[in-house]
Amino acid sequence: MGVKNVRRYFPISTSSIELVLDNLQIECGLTPAFWQGEPEIFDPRLCTWLESRYMHSKQDRTSVAMAMIPEGWNTFRLQPIRLSGRDRRQLANWVAA
Repeated sequence: MGVKNVRRYFPISTSSIELVLDNLQIECGLTPAFWQGEPEIFDPRLCTWLESRYMHSKQDRTSVAMAMIPEGWNTFRLQPIRLSGRDRRQLANWVAA
């Protein structure tokens, strides 16, 4: 997600976000590390959903680019996005930002 994007899109007072995963909606807490340079969301339900939905058929275990589409206050729909080689490089730069 990138440190700059966390500062840009999430108010510091945000303690959790809701993710819509197909027909499932989960609340994920944001740890202090999220605000201190490690902008990752850890939730076992999210990991299980990603594994079952997108990783089970991938032999090489390459990552799947996902977009967080706003659906309301602190609610986002997770959706895969297709990327060309150029887009993958841009995404890598965006995430590192």
